[in-house]
Amino acid sequence: MLYEKLPYQWQQAIPDSKRLLSAIDLPKSRIPEDGLIFRAFELPIESIKVVILGQDPYPNPEHAMGLAFSVPGDVKKFPPTLKNIFKELFDDVGAIPNSGDLSELQNRGVFLLNRVLTTTPHLSQSHAKLGWESFTEAVVKFLAEREIIFILWGRSAQELAPLIDTEKLIMGVHPSPLSAYRGFFGSKPFSGTNALLNNLSVSAIDWKF
Repeated sequence: MLYEKLPYQWQQAIPDSKRLLSAIDLPKSRIPEDGLIFRAFELPIESIKVVILGQDPYPNPEHAMGLAFSVPGDVKKFPPTLKNIFKELFDDVGAIPNSGDLSELQNRGVFLLNRVLTTTPHLSQSHAKLGWESFTEAVVKFLAEREIIFILWGRSAQELAPLIDTEKLIMGVHPSPLSAYRGFFGSKPFSGTNALLNNLSVSAIDWKF
């Protein structure tokens, strides 16, 4: 079921994806809805400039939408983690987003990937160890061979750091309220990413949306 929903381009890019996805036995109670699980993978591979790697979907069913850290545009009260990201976004590059929907960043080449792509409603990290990690590791391993910058926030994301060349890597603590004050604020990941893109002769990301 999962493999059939993965965009064909990615089926071809990750030859082992059918086996990896078939091994995942998802509980019936899950978010985001099935049509959004691979929302991030709608971005064409050749358009990807930056990967932002998170942990798993927001546990609030009204928030989970298939893009890491993003919420639907009609959500007015942003999750605390997203608020912290927006605070750093403003402090770093002066951007003041008017929506929590990060689809515009995706359209500009930012691949918003969670390490685990589903969770049980209202229960964060409940689908860890179901097999998603093996699949997303294969995705990162594939993308790490390309001229792409990776932003890894939090321990789960940073497990994949050994797959990525250091000159294409930005790491930091997770932007959640539990850890943001331990080094996320002031880390300037967005301007830092553009500096690394420049080193690769890749055009910068416009972070203002």
